[in-house]
Amino acid sequence: MGIKENSQEILSKMTDAAERAGRNPADVTLVAVTKTHPPEVLQEAWEAGLRHFGENRSHELLEKVPWLTDKNGADNGIVWHYIGHLQTRQSQPIADFAHLFHAADRPKIINRLERQLRENGRQLDVLLEVNVSGEDSKGGFNCSDWENSIDQKKTLADAVKLMLAEDSHQTPAGLMTMAPWGADPEFIRQVFNRTRSLREWLSQELEIDLPVLSMGMTDDFEIAIEEGATHVRVGRALFGDRK
Repeated sequence: MGIKENSQEILSKMTDAAERAGRNPADVTLVAVTKTHPPEVLQEAWEAGLRHFGENRSHELLEKVPWLTDKNGADNGIVWHYIGHLQTRQSQPIADFAHLFHAADRPKIINRLERQLRENGRQLDVLLEVNVSGEDSKGGFNCSDWENSIDQKKTLADAVKLMLAEDSHQTPAGLMTMAPWGADPEFIRQVFNRTRSLREWLSQELEIDLPVLSMGMTDDFEIAIEEGATHVRVGRALFGDRK
């Protein structure tokens, strides 16, 4: 099947998952993970009606945003998501082009982006990446025992406070997490459920709205939606294996 047919199948599964949880399917956004795919593939996805694209390499963002803009105009409706680990020396394209940054995993990158956003006069919505599963291979703020750890909760809250300054060019929008690969579905569900609870705690603690919960990929997006995800990041099911 092509991208259009694949996207229709995924959207149908998303709708079913939302309805099982008593949620409005319109409250869940499909982010097409377009990393490693050439601009021509993104154009096909755009023509299929997809508008949220996720990249995890800054140089690809730097290439694809102008290409799609030249092809479809500045009002093309695309929302660019940066979803991967970001090294500080590679952050300029995110400050220049991204609309939602999913992977703020340390204060250093928050401070770096703030300086760059101030220089170019842009505002950026930001998600804190949290590691709830406790896997060493996962990035993000360590929240493996957040329910019991004062230090883990304070570290996360302090990171959000960096973006709450009066003149900040970053808006804390919520949390992002990844579940362990190939784990038992019930453990995956637990990771997503705990991440949702963490967002609720953080929102109440800081008295701010944190509307976004980015979790779930090709193999587990239905569980993520059932547990409250507002954004699911799907690549392989849309485009096939990465090149």
